[in-house]
Amino acid sequence: MKMQVSANSRRAPGRREAFRLAGVGAVTLGLAACTRVDNGGGGGDGQGDTATLDRLREQGFVNVGLANEIPFGFVDGDNNPAGQSPAVARAVFEELGVPEIRANPVSWDGLIPGLQASQFDVIAAGVFITPDRCRQVSFTEPTATSPEAFMVAAGNPHDIQHFTDFVDDPDLKLAVLNASVEQGYAEYFEVPAGQMELIPDQTTGYELLESGRVDAVSMLKVSHEYLLLDRGGDFDVSEPFFPEIDGREEKGWGGLCVRPADSSLLEEMNRVIAEFTESGRLLELGEEWGFTEADLPDGTTTAELCEG
Repeated sequence: MKMQVSANSRRAPGRREAFRLAGVGAVTLGLAACTRVDNGGGGGDGQGDTATLDRLREQGFVNVGLANEIPFGFVDGDNNPAGQSPAVARAVFEELGVPEIRANPVSWDGLIPGLQASQFDVIAAGVFITPDRCRQVSFTEPTATSPEAFMVAAGNPHDIQHFTDFVDDPDLKLAVLNASVEQGYAEYFEVPAGQMELIPDQTTGYELLESGRVDAVSMLKVSHEYLLLDRGGDFDVSEPFFPEIDGREEKGWGGLCVRPADSSLLEEMNRVIAEFTESGRLLELGEEWGFTEADLPDGTTTAELCEG
């Protein structure tokens, strides 16, 4: 049975991005309003390990990278970081003695390169934990999950419910974030490259759908619904699902990211996240952005997700 969600519906549970087979390629940074952070944590010698948290405490803020995707990480009308992932980051760093987070918006495919280039210290964008990404950055323990869905024209005239629908109909076009797990899903299910429009951000997908240049946009369900709440439009959101890969349902988990050299910082962040999970604070931080208890960590560890 199909479930359509109109632009006027209330927030629904959810979150964004994962797939154990998805890769993050070498791409241009596409950074906006970023300056290089002064630290030794970007290298592999570990010299910036304990120094990073000390530096953040001394300066009183942490630069976070986000990709302007509602509701996972975006810049609000006052140019402040907003969304589920920044909310978690803000609360974690407050506990660690760093009272402020500052937004560094980039394109989705610029997040990991930006962190590696020390444009910011933490990614707070709801990035899902995959083996390929684990080889490039260090993830905290999971903070949330969410099913996939498609934003489509009202009434879903092509009955789009899965990536395989694009394989079955060569006339359909799909917009996916470049370097996202949705791109990985589409490639796994053999959606032809000529039927995919790779986009840098959520808004571009909306505009392509609005102009009729694509038939659907692939992201997590909650991303679509929040964008519709923000911008409106004669669109629906398809029934949510977790893709099945090799006979296994792919339920991805997102977390915060740091540079691999910052192992002490990561340990402290994980300590606070564990406390938030146990106390219920993690749920409170996500509820404003549409997350429910069903979207909370279920015991799956980052080590397991990195193994694939």
